[in-house]
Amino acid sequence: MTRSFLDIVQAKHGDGNYAGDGYGGARGGDGSGLPTGTAGNFMFATGIECSNPMIAGKTIRRDLLDECGHYDRWRDDLRLTRELGLRVLRYGLPLHRVWLGPGRYDWSFADLAMAEIQRLGITPILDLMHFGVPDWIGDFQNPDLPLQFASYCDAVAERYPWVRHYTPVNEIYVTAKFSAKEGTWNEQLKSDAAFVTVLKHCVAASILGTQAIAVRRPDCVIVQSESAEYVHEAKAIPSPEVMMANKQRFISLDLLYANHPDGEVVNYLMDSGLTRAEYDWFMAGQPPGYQVMGNDYYGRNEHILLPSGYLCPAEDVMGWAQITHEYYQRYKKPVMHTETNVFDPQAARSWLWKQWINVLRMRAMGVPVLGFTWYSLIDQVDWDIGLAEKRGTVNACGLYDMDRNPRPVAAEYRALLQEFGQISVIPHGEMFAVTGEPARLRAEV
Repeated sequence: MTRSFLDIVQAKHGDGNYAGDGYGGARGGDGSGLPTGTAGNFMFATGIECSNPMIAGKTIRRDLLDECGHYDRWRDDLRLTRELGLRVLRYGLPLHRVWLGPGRYDWSFADLAMAEIQRLGITPILDLMHFGVPDWIGDFQNPDLPLQFASYCDAVAERYPWVRHYTPVNEIYVTAKFSAKEGTWNEQLKSDAAFVTVLKHCVAASILGTQAIAVRRPDCVIVQSESAEYVHEAKAIPSPEVMMANKQRFISLDLLYANHPDGEVVNYLMDSGLTRAEYDWFMAGQPPGYQVMGNDYYGRNEHILLPSGYLCPAEDVMGWAQITHEYYQRYKKPVMHTETNVFDPQAARSWLWKQWINVLRMRAMGVPVLGFTWYSLIDQVDWDIGLAEKRGTVNACGLYDMDRNPRPVAAEYRALLQEFGQISVIPHGEMFAVTGEPARLRAEV
């Protein structure tokens, strides 16, 4: 009887004891184990809630770093991040406390926190503007904001040269919507002209801020966090207003990434105060650095508009994967799931896994998803009413409560990390390990 080649191989090696197999073969890493923080490792993250808009006619500052106790317990918060097994943290410096005026800064708190982040080996995604500006700027209608903000970004990059990852302006669309469309925050306006003004000022601030960062860190990674929104209209004949709203959600990223909106949106922008010269400036090219499109998704981002006019949460009709895939097809940028949570702590564990399955689904479709974030580390305050009033209601959406006791979702996130913590951005991602090379001109393939 003729022997099989397999008989001969197994006589020497048994059932697979091959010397080279540990280097990407059958016995290579399967992606399990806590994150290592090495180049190419998928970025599992959490965040410290740092929103700071003005409300009540600019008489009250909502400082969530203060309201969630971070100024007093920052060492505990950073320790908990690391003990959970996380190596990446979305972290916002308190802009209104640090940036005192043109060329004037108070780094006292920031220096302490940043030194501890560095000591713990945490990679910060530094959040520079999160829904508010310092009192001396006024509000988002101020045309001086973009250039002034660029100087602040330069100062931050100079002070912390070891930081590579930034979100210059968080959720530009949401900033504009709450400040100038719905009249809840900051300037509290309700007009298309004010809405478009915030959009163009915040996008310009992000672009110029990124330019300043890139001069000091040519290899900067810019994670642009933006809300993944959609309204489903339960009507036989869709209304023009809802159709336009579903187009307006792209405006901030269209301007940021120099992607021409459709004609109807361009007309809307021009009618609402965007000049042709400003439009051409935005369309001249994309900002520098390695650009990552971050999409935030909460069940309350997706809505169903009923025939009665009632707007109810849709929660997973499309979900993060399907909505974000629309954004990916539009901009072709590497993707990160930059925010998610749910207010019900008993539902948080299943919500965590549902969002993670969305990430795996996107990766199976060939989309380069490189990170996932449960936002935030600590419970939040008054987000059930969008920070509109200072009621002090604790939203139980954190990995830990206000006393820094773990919620059930913390153990579940740890279990997720144990199972998937060492996956790479793409299979054999070590070939494309993140290097210190400067970002270069994009190439269409």
